[in-house]
Amino acid sequence: MKLVGIAGSLVGEKTSQAVHEVLLAAKRINQNIVTELIDLKEYDVEFVRGAPLAYYNKDTWHVVNTMLAADIIVFGTPVYQASITGALKNLLDHFPVDAFKEKVTGIVTTAGSHKHFLVSEYHLKPILTYLKGTVPTCSVFIHNDSFNDDNEIIDQDVNKRIIKLAEEMITIKERNRI
Repeated sequence: MKLVGIAGSLVGEKTSQAVHEVLLAAKRINQNIVTELIDLKEYDVEFVRGAPLAYYNKDTWHVVNTMLAADIIVFGTPVYQASITGALKNLLDHFPVDAFKEKVTGIVTTAGSHKHFLVSEYHLKPILTYLKGTVPTCSVFIHNDSFNDDNEIIDQDVNKRIIKLAEEMITIKERNRI
């Protein structure tokens, strides 16, 4: 089973750290899971032009194909202007309608305001379900105050929700394999 984490920001470390924590939690639950973190700030994912994937650069090709090969994908995004990042939306625009069929697609959001806790429900979840992803009932919202100066998560409640998300994603995927 392969779990890919997508850190959907081009700046900062909080979202990447949050997604990384989900990957670590999943590995603790099932040591056989292969995990990979794709931090979008490390890749030059081209802007969607409507061309077939073969017409895009190596980074775009790599990121899209890595996601297509995954069994589980956890998407992390900070909240910008009460929505997901443009970088993440652009990445998702590279996929056809049924791209996430039979994939579990978890969600982690980070934000500086508690008022943004439903952004994932209203902006990211509809995209993932449109692409036929199975979205767990549990998602993780992390306020910036839950991180210390080294971008480590210090809120134990957040850590419990991360474990719960990892458990639910794995359970859904294992149940669907039978």
